Amino acid sequence: MAVTIMEDLLDGLELSETVQKRALAKAREGYVMALLEVGEITSGRAGKILGVPRLEVLEMMKRWGISLFDDSQTLEDLALEVDQAERVLNQGLIYPVFQIGSMSKF
Repeated sequence: MAVTIMEDLLDGLELSETVQKRALAKAREGYVMALLEVGEITSGRAGKILGVPRLEVLEMMKRWGISLFDDSQTLEDLALEVDQAERVLNQGLIYPVFQIGSMSKF
């Protein structure tokens, strides 16, 4: 996808190459953050697109005011997810692979 800015709208501006690159990087970051905010991509995918580690994407999300959590989820939805997770854990369907503090298997 390409974003086009009509050059005539920028007439009269003499932008250095550094400023142009910085503005394009900011525009790219904004586009990726918008995709992330609406749930079209994950933070991991955003990192790959922007060429930065996922941790840096999380910091960008904070700067852009994007929640790390799905804010559309109701309390009832969250309670249901917690209940389902507890049932799975209580049934023993998830087994830890490594013991905390060592590399030995259970």
